[in-house]
Amino acid sequence: MDKESSTPKKNKAVVALRYDIEKDKAPLVIASGRGPVADEILRIAEDNKIPLYEDPELAKLLSKLELDTEIPAELYTLVAEVLFFVYKLDRMAQKRERMVKKIQEEEKNKKRP
Repeated sequence: MDKESSTPKKNKAVVALRYDIEKDKAPLVIASGRGPVADEILRIAEDNKIPLYEDPELAKLLSKLELDTEIPAELYTLVAEVLFFVYKLDRMAQKRERMVKKIQEEEKNKKRP
């Protein structure tokens, strides 16, 4: 993905992963593409507030896998970095949400007589 424009360069691979710890033994490749397909994957991710992680080499490796395929054990460490990144973002979002609720509650209490 081109950092300047948030759109992939023509030959850059874009890959979407899913990992449901309760259902999946390992993360799965659920979408993969280049060019217009990559643009669509990114658009869907952004529309759904799905975090984007940029690693062209990892994307290139993952793009070689069939859809709905578990990632191979050789890529676990690299994909774990992605999952950790997403986990951190999720934790930050939860913390921010709690802070907003707290501020809203304090404001609400100030308005009460």
